[in-house]
Amino acid sequence: MDLISQEHKNKNPNTTLSTRHPLSSSSSTPSSSRYENQKRRDWNTFCQYLRNHRPPLSLPSCSGEHVLEFLRYIDQFGKTKVHHQNCSFFGLPNPPAPCPCPLRQAWGSLDALIGRLRAAYEENGGVPEVSPFGSRSVRIFLREVRDYQARARGVSYKKKRKRVSNAQITQSSSQPPLQSQPQQQQQQGQSMMVNYNHGQLDDIVQHR
Repeated sequence: MDLISQEHKNKNPNTTLSTRHPLSSSSSTPSSSRYENQKRRDWNTFCQYLRNHRPPLSLPSCSGEHVLEFLRYIDQFGKTKVHHQNCSFFGLPNPPAPCPCPLRQAWGSLDALIGRLRAAYEENGGVPEVSPFGSRSVRIFLREVRDYQARARGVSYKKKRKRVSNAQITQSSSQPPLQSQPQQQQQQGQSMMVNYNHGQLDDIVQHR
């Protein structure tokens, strides 16, 4: 989905970590070509956002907080209805009538956008371990948006399980069970979605 390419037609940015650009393969499928084009547009838009920032930001100095500012900025171009908690249609997947609740970026669009920007960051010389797109604050923000939109829109974002054949079940039952990974400790602190249902995304995250 092209989140903001129609809002911004930018030139190639100079705000990059290196001048190395990934080579495109002649055997790329149409779907991969669309992905690469979208990734390039998203990256150009993000770099343009950094240049227009006051004061201007360089990519090496960009942090997770700056990524959150960018997400709050593009949220105004969303096309997904997200109901307030006091809306009579809160939790209804198919509201019977219009309502004044705001249009926002769907969680799936934001999640895909961060994935493309994270890949572009690494392709342009960024170190994955310090990527601002993979920071803790960004992960928490996306999770909070997903949970709230699921409740507000009455939808589920749980992945559907793939059907398993009888042969696979028999084979898996003959193998020793794998040890489960230890569950991560729940993140503590103030919820990031305190003001989300009031249409005020500017104060969702106050910490990295």
